[in-house]
Amino acid sequence: MRIDLHAHSNASDGTDSPAELVRNAVVAGLDVVALTDHDTTAGWAEAAEALHGTALTLVPGAELSCRVEGISMHMLAYLFDPEEPAFARERELVRTDRVRRAQAIVERCRALGAPVTWEQVERIAGRGAVGRPHIASALVEAGVVADVDAAFTKDWLANGGRADVPKRETDPAEAIALVRGAGGVAVFAHPGASKRGRTVSEATIADLAAAGLTGLEIDHMDHDEETRARLRGLAAELGLLATGSSDYHGSRKAVSLGANTTDPAVYEALVGLATGAKPITG
Repeated sequence: MRIDLHAHSNASDGTDSPAELVRNAVVAGLDVVALTDHDTTAGWAEAAEALHGTALTLVPGAELSCRVEGISMHMLAYLFDPEEPAFARERELVRTDRVRRAQAIVERCRALGAPVTWEQVERIAGRGAVGRPHIASALVEAGVVADVDAAFTKDWLANGGRADVPKRETDPAEAIALVRGAGGVAVFAHPGASKRGRTVSEATIADLAAAGLTGLEIDHMDHDEETRARLRGLAAELGLLATGSSDYHGSRKAVSLGANTTDPAVYEALVGLATGAKPITG
């Protein structure tokens, strides 16, 4: 089985619609794909509908914005009940704050001389939850940077960059409690992605494991082999599951579906721990 547990649609900052993501996952030869848009479940229904007539299995999920000890991090939540009130409320608060933050970032970009507008960013985001990748695309359109990656530097949108603005981010221990309270399982996304900024310590990961974290996303494009080996050892030490995935964003990032995958036994363990939702088949 080929299992990719981290992919985005245009319900957040990917470029594929949820239906296109499903079709592209089939073309890529995947057996299982997880839809993990940022802080939203808006793409679940369309993706599930697109499964009809395919052999693909969809894992409904989301990627949560978190912060601990001043460090931004992401938490992948799988197979939770989207209607559970406490978790639904927190996702809504984060999504609402995304708009405030994005508008403030646009104003900072303009103050720095970039000819971008909020209307332009809204057009690029479409129906998706607006975020920095949409602003990065606007900077590319305006000729300010060569590509999206070039926008995520200290000159522009990187964490702590000249145009960056803080956003609402959930404490990760609280996020784990919310995910578990909704019957889901939580996996720390790309924990060693140091090129994105500061990463949390192994001691903090141990604390999160004690708080109910289920796994670490280890096989990821932002982890070199040394980082993967270190994280794999840490996961074994802490009793955490080791996952792998592409973190696919369509044409917004140069990575293909299935670029990294999760072992089938790990996938079955994740599914077995979840009580809020089940994988969806065509």
